Amino acid sequence: MTKVMGEQSSAKVSLGADTAVPFLGIDIAPLDLSQAMDAIGLMAQGDTFSYVVTPNVDHFVNLYPEIPEPRSAAFREAYEGASLTLCDSRIVRALARFAGIDLTVVPGSDLTASLFQHRLGQDDRVAIIGGDKDLLDDLSRIHPDPVYIQHIPPMGVLGKPQAMSDIVDFVAKAKAHYILFAIGAPQSEIIAHQCRQSNRCSGVGLCIGASLEFITSVKKRAPIWMQKAGLEWSFRLFSEPSRLWRRYLVEGPRIFKIFLAHNKSGKP
Repeated sequence: MTKVMGEQSSAKVSLGADTAVPFLGIDIAPLDLSQAMDAIGLMAQGDTFSYVVTPNVDHFVNLYPEIPEPRSAAFREAYEGASLTLCDSRIVRALARFAGIDLTVVPGSDLTASLFQHRLGQDDRVAIIGGDKDLLDDLSRIHPDPVYIQHIPPMGVLGKPQAMSDIVDFVAKAKAHYILFAIGAPQSEIIAHQCRQSNRCSGVGLCIGASLEFITSVKKRAPIWMQKAGLEWSFRLFSEPSRLWRRYLVEGPRIFKIFLAHNKSGKP
């Protein structure tokens, strides 16, 4: 389903070979929120497609599955193909500090909120993959300036090659400055990588999780003090226990095993 409302640089961000901070096999950019927004603004004007990933605990767990599978391999390739990688987790930053590594945290939800509050104007075209039929109406009431276009893919998109191809076609035709992938990980990242590989897309893609639901108040975000204390995960767990209990209570704690194994290997 595609819906439109209103009319109104390539590859890796150049940070210098020695500035990316490696942690658990991922090179993370040492940018704060303002610097990240500047980099994203430049990518949005590019003729080729680039995309941003924001690793958190769930992402690392998916990047290091107990039993390797094609989906995890595709997720790894997507991470390797990203133009900008920003740490989305204070828990990940705390683990990094145990290894003597200093990471700058730029939560994906803050990144998306800053984009809408400080960057998007009347000349900006925003493509959204995901959400529901009410999303554009809600966004337009809160942030009326951009031109919005939306594609709502079916559930389980990774198991539906035609649905994935439809998303790439949508992004290629949209000619948007900003493409917001709101279909969760690892779907968003894998399809963003496919968009880049197609050589038919332009603009910058952001894999944003539930960020738009926070902006439109469909979901409530944790209080600031919980965010700063690294407890946002617990707020989300208690807000949606039936959906998130396994992610946070069963799968999430495996990050410590991954960290210990990686640290023991001597790799950054």
